[in-house]
Order: sequence, then structure tokens, then C-alpha cells
Amino acid sequence: MVPRILPARAWLVLCAMSMLQFFIAVDVTVVNIALPSIGADFGVDGHALTWVVVGYTVTGGGLLLLGGRLGDLLGRRRMLLLGTGLFGAASLLAGLAPTFDLLVVARLLQGAGEAIALPAAMATIVLMFPEGPRRSRALSVWAAVASCGLVLGFVLSGIITAHLGWRWIFLVSVPFIAVVLLAAAVLIDGDRPPVAGDAPALDLPGALLLTACPLLFAFGVVEAGGSGTSAWVIAAALAGAVAAGAGFVRVEARSRHPLLPLRFFAHRTRVAANLTTMLLSGALSTSFLLFTFYLQDRLGIGPMGAGLTMLPLAVSLIAFSMLVPRLLARWGARACVLAGIGFTAAAIAAIALVSALDAGGAAMIPAMLLIAAGMGFGIVGLQYLAVSGVTEDDAGIASGIQRAADQLGGATGVAICVGIGFAPALHSHDPFLVATLLAAAGLVAGAVVAWRMPAPAPVLRERAV
Repeated sequence: MVPRILPARAWLVLCAMSMLQFFIAVDVTVVNIALPSIGADFGVDGHALTWVVVGYTVTGGGLLLLGGRLGDLLGRRRMLLLGTGLFGAASLLAGLAPTFDLLVVARLLQGAGEAIALPAAMATIVLMFPEGPRRSRALSVWAAVASCGLVLGFVLSGIITAHLGWRWIFLVSVPFIAVVLLAAAVLIDGDRPPVAGDAPALDLPGALLLTACPLLFAFGVVEAGGSGTSAWVIAAALAGAVAAGAGFVRVEARSRHPLLPLRFFAHRTRVAANLTTMLLSGALSTSFLLFTFYLQDRLGIGPMGAGLTMLPLAVSLIAFSMLVPRLLARWGARACVLAGIGFTAAAIAAIALVSALDAGGAAMIPAMLLIAAGMGFGIVGLQYLAVSGVTEDDAGIASGIQRAADQLGGATGVAICVGIGFAPALHSHDPFLVATLLAAAGLVAGAVVAWRMPAPAPVLRERAV
């Protein structure tokens, strides 16, 4: 029987893991507004600066499954400490990087640290909070912190870049990561000892192919939007992405210890939840960049002003995310997911309307509130569905798949919607309209998948004390 009140230690662990989640999420978006300052310092153009953003998200997303597998095989606490330490060290390197190439390397290492730490952190939360209202409440806190980190990354980027310089967008997280390391070492129990003679089996070819596929795809799409890359190079990159994807499927089908076990696809609810996560995250990530482009490029608002304009999004995210546990109990996770997709679709339509009317920055606030509702309802519901029915043996891989779907979906969505929408070849069209139409198509597909998703086990109401 599950106790009525969980030990205080579980909530302290949740606070520590949420702090880690916050700074990892911040680092996804914190570079966006600082990119012009980074480019000016190193003398590189916007084309090269793309990899400061894409390198982190794609590397992290591509290695998340390997990170989840490492947690299951080698111990979640051990991998949590390793990944968190690597992320903190890479953040320090990024802040002190003397060259642009070293900055990109640091961003790749940040992505690797995230991939090792986050699945272990999420699996720790899932296993500490029993399935039902307590877990949904814990996951709502986790999702709210992640969402606020993504949005506050824009705000912090503007403020820090304006007053301290762009290097501090990386350095500011280092002491907090040290606190997370200390808390994890003290509060989380040690890993169970490995079975004698049971050597860990890792699917390294699968991990490399899974990382290469989105990297090559992003390269091909982003370069196709420019004018200085040969068409043959772009075609080779896209063909390589297809080959890497096909190779990944082939390796997983033949491997004795696959990175993505085929039995995962037997749980149709989890599969549908992760596919929907990719489609919804693509639209949400696209909306963030569209907000930034509209405020800075179209309206000419400075970095600090653009960051502060997005504060309503961050504040409303907290409120919407806190409502989700109650709605999960009343309506079920699938209904919350469909509501989140609907809110996001309305936000995408609002962005297109504001850009068509060439309205002021305040006109974007309704779209920001709708995006907050879409993230609060959709992502929390999908996180709950993606880890439904997990056990001690597969919590890490399920968490890694969910995070990979979220991150790779966002990176791919940006590459497609923004890369194609703002391509020079379409200069005669409104780039915001093209990008929003592509995002809307993804949302329609996500709604169909979510609607046809097998009904999960109901979320039980918590008994009154």
C-alpha cells in the first residue's frame, strides 16, 4: 500500500532534479538572443552560428537513448553524477572558450552531458513517486520547470548579454550544477550492485546512427536555406540522413542488445505518445524562434526588450502546468494532450495573423498565452503517457525515449519549418506564414495520432486524508 505522504527526501530530490532540468532547458534557448554578440566576438556569420544551437539539441537528443540505456545497465545514480558533472564542466568550457571551434565543441559536450544525466534524473523521479496522482504532480512540476527554463532562456539571454556579456549565459549555471551534484550524492541511494559476470552490453553503432541521422538532416535543411553550399553537398547530407535512419532500424533489428528494444513498440500507448511528442515539440520550438524573429528582426526590439516581452509566456506556463494534475484525474491524459495540441494550433494561427497585419509586439501576447497552455497541457500529458507502466528495468530507456522524442522533434521541427519558411528561394512569400503552415500540418498529424492512441490506464484520484 502506498503511504499517504511521501518522505520529504523524495521532494528534495525532485527539487534538485528540477534545478538540473531547468538549466539544461535554459541552455537550449539561452544562446538565441546572444548569437549576434557571439558572432561579433569571434568574427563568424549567422550561418556558422546555427551550429551553436543545433549542435547542442541534436547531439543531446541523439544520445539520450544511449544515456537511458547506460542508466539501466550501470546505475541511475552513477550516470546522473557523471552526466551532471560533464554538463557542468562543458558549461565552464563554453563560457571560457577562446575560439569559436572550441565553443562548438563545448556545446556538443553539453549535449552529451544532458543525454547521460536527464534520463537518469527523470527515471529517479518516476520510481520515487508511485503511478497515480503523486506521479502526475511530480511530472507536472518537472515539465513546468523545463518549460519555464526554455522560455526564461530568452529572457536571461537578453539581460545577461546586455549587462555581463554573452560568456555569462554559460558560466551562471556552473555553481547551481555543483549544488545538484552535491544533492544527488547525498539524497539518492546507491545503485544496486551488478550481477556477477553480467557485463554491460551497449549498442554503440545504434547510438552513432541515431545521432548522425538528425545531424545530417538538419545540416541539409539548414544549408538548403542558404546560398553558399553546393546542391550536391546538400543532397549528400540528406541521403546520408536517410541511410543513417535505415541503418539504425537494421542494427536494432539484428542487435542482441539493441538501444531501442523492439518490445518497446508492443506498448502502443507509449509509441503513440512519443510520436505525438515529436510533432507537438516541433511546433512549439518553431513558435519560440518565430517570436524572437518577429520581435527583433521585424520590429527592431533590442535583446533585453525582446527577452522581457516573453515574460508573460514564462509566468503563464507555471499556472497552466500546475492545473494539469487535476485535469489528468478528471479527463484523462489523452484529453489533456488533445487540448494542448488545440491551444498550440490556435497560437500558430495567431502568430500568422499578427505577422500578416504587421502589428506591434503586444499583439503577440495572446499567442504566447496560447503556447503556454499548449505546453502545459500537451507536454505534461504526453510525459505521463510515455512512462506509463514502466518498471525498475525499463524506466531509464522509456525516459530516454521520451526526452529524445521531445528534443529531436523540436530540432527537426525548427529545421523544417524555419529552414524552409525563411529560405531565400521563398523570399516572395511571408516567411512567418510558410513556417506556421508547416507547423500547423505537423499539429494536424499529431492530433490524429493522439486521437487514435489506445486508452491508457486511468489516473486514479487521490483519496482524501
